[in-house]
Amino acid sequence: MGIYISVPFCRTKCSYCNFASAVFSRAVFERYVDRVCSDIGNAPQIAKEMGGRIEHAVDSIYLGGGTPTVLETTQLERIFAAVQAQFHVLAGAEVTVECAPGTLSPNVIDGLLRCGVNRVSLGVQSFIDHEAAAVGRLHNRATVLDDIARLRAAGIANINIDLIAGLPHQTEQSWRESLAETLATGVPHVSMYMLEVDEDSRLGRELIAGGMRYHAHFVPDEDAVADFYVAACEQLDAGGVAQYEISNFARPGFESRHNLKYWTRQPYLGFGVDAHSMLLSSAPEADAVRFATADALEKYVAGSPCVKTPVFSSAAFEESFFLGLRLNRGVNLHEISTNFGEQALENVRPAIAELVAEDLLQRGQESIRLTARGRLLSNEVFRTFLAPIHITNER
Repeated sequence: MGIYISVPFCRTKCSYCNFASAVFSRAVFERYVDRVCSDIGNAPQIAKEMGGRIEHAVDSIYLGGGTPTVLETTQLERIFAAVQAQFHVLAGAEVTVECAPGTLSPNVIDGLLRCGVNRVSLGVQSFIDHEAAAVGRLHNRATVLDDIARLRAAGIANINIDLIAGLPHQTEQSWRESLAETLATGVPHVSMYMLEVDEDSRLGRELIAGGMRYHAHFVPDEDAVADFYVAACEQLDAGGVAQYEISNFARPGFESRHNLKYWTRQPYLGFGVDAHSMLLSSAPEADAVRFATADALEKYVAGSPCVKTPVFSSAAFEESFFLGLRLNRGVNLHEISTNFGEQALENVRPAIAELVAEDLLQRGQESIRLTARGRLLSNEVFRTFLAPIHITNER
């Protein structure tokens, strides 16, 4: 099983951010850690109440946010100690912490090592200093390179860099410079996202309103962002960092083991604000159960209950496509037939044939996968034969 822990605290709120994170007083941190540790200790009871079957062997832990490294090292150690007390963390487990560049003091790195952290995800977003500054990032290129060097010196070489295509002031040339700098660092994993325009971020709301705050009038248009995505796929692959999922690229053997759980429907438990879980169902009529914590800090700390969504066979069938098609290897149709029956597969064969004809899907002997065009239009592919599904914890 995988463990996800949300830490919704940041030094500053970036203009593009649509996650349940914000700037809070440090006085709130201890109350939050208390609640998270309490939930971890009560995990078997929570799983039982939600109708899920819990596993105690854990092979991946992921602290996301927010910026987990704004916590005191003693608070981070308390969280990891709570996990160790409740679960059997397997030897060689992948243990990831998201970090904002510039928060990795020697004391923090030492604390991460004491917690068993062996993978760090850096929210770089851009190596071009004025692009990072335009969206509220507090670091520059030199800070990132220094953080990477010090992590490696401490023995943490499994490092991910997050990049965003479509930031204000970004051009084709500056985007390629960020990609080239990313490759030059030699990191084994890159996550690359296209800027999301929605009402859950300040920049998104400004773009929808047609305004000029937050440098909104310098955001590249959709066609340019699509071109940036294609350029990234080509440039990273040429540099030995191959795409294995719509937004994720890795050198051989460095794929994110934790995030692969989301896309392959393996069980995971989430703790903290707006954390989502999926467990196999203890009820025979359901395939699995998904549940989520409150998405507001005060509600979560006050003990607001989780919201449960049973996953019946039809929804599990849809999820197998929705999530599996995110991976470059695609969906194995033989496994679909085995798990859900040949008739269920027959029902979607016309849709599959149509998507193949439109060059959105590629058909193999026993599998289907998105084409390069299909990855750009993945939401349209999913909508063709899948119901909307809310999957989070993915970075």
